[in-house]
Amino acid sequence: MKCINKRSLSMLLIAALIFGAISGGCKKEEADTGTYRLYETSYQYGLLHSATLAESPLFASDLCIPEDENINVEELDTSGVKACGMFNGTTKETLYARDIYHKIYPASTTKIMTAYIALKYGDPDLKVTVSENALDIDPKSSVAGLKVGDQISIRQLLYGLMLVSGNDAAVAIAEGVGGSVESFVSLMNTEANALGATNTHYVNSNGLPSEDHYTTVYDMYLILNAASQMEAFTDIIKTTSYNASYESSSGATVTKTWNNTNRYLDGRAKAPANVSIIGGKTGTTGQAGYCLCLLSRNENNELILSFVFGAGSAGDLYYYMNNLLTKFA
Repeated sequence: MKCINKRSLSMLLIAALIFGAISGGCKKEEADTGTYRLYETSYQYGLLHSATLAESPLFASDLCIPEDENINVEELDTSGVKACGMFNGTTKETLYARDIYHKIYPASTTKIMTAYIALKYGDPDLKVTVSENALDIDPKSSVAGLKVGDQISIRQLLYGLMLVSGNDAAVAIAEGVGGSVESFVSLMNTEANALGATNTHYVNSNGLPSEDHYTTVYDMYLILNAASQMEAFTDIIKTTSYNASYESSSGATVTKTWNNTNRYLDGRAKAPANVSIIGGKTGTTGQAGYCLCLLSRNENNELILSFVFGAGSAGDLYYYMNNLLTKFA
């Protein structure tokens, strides 16, 4: 894996690739790419293999680049949540945006990045031994029900991570793939910068509350967009129920059934008739409120990425998400 200095990478992406295109929303001065020598500098930092314009596409050429942090807000009232957005992943159009560059707490939507890192750098068939550290979490938080000494594959842990939002599974994955939670989290932050999510910072792999663990709606779009290009990722998040089978510390077979917490998949919420839900990730903490990152397809089979953060209740969360899907998908 090629390492790039994070400070230099953040400066490059902010100044030349992203915020220059969205300067109206962030009230930044327009980036002067002629003076900045965009392609030559990208080449110096190792982001491009060539410094010539003809051979070097812009980093953001295949992404939605909003002109403002608030788009179409006059057409739909979403004041009951902290921030939200909707993006057409096929046409690269920002369909709706409200406060998409404001700092928010991701809660368990953090696990999208955890899964992305595990699938990109880990071996799904690698068996991990669950440590005491993996269980050193608030017992009232969401868990997959792992025990110390359990022998379980990364693949199965990913289902425990994404379906039931297992905080224990998140730590086990981090230790199995990264060697330690600290090393894994460092990789999460490096990858966030590489994806352009420079207003995101992680301190853990599960999303449990911390003042220094934060993101934005637009950064979550960038992260989910990258993860959605992995077939293994979409296979996991669209699964309604998964039967896990692994070994305990004594060698006995452990079986568990994990059901997806996404209400669109378990039947507790119904999407608009013209929308087909693929899946996504929920998240809930006192600081973050109720959150949902969602993948779906509209009646034209276009990929839609939708985000609602900071709803006051689960009912409100799906109410606002349905309003977005009905109006803009």
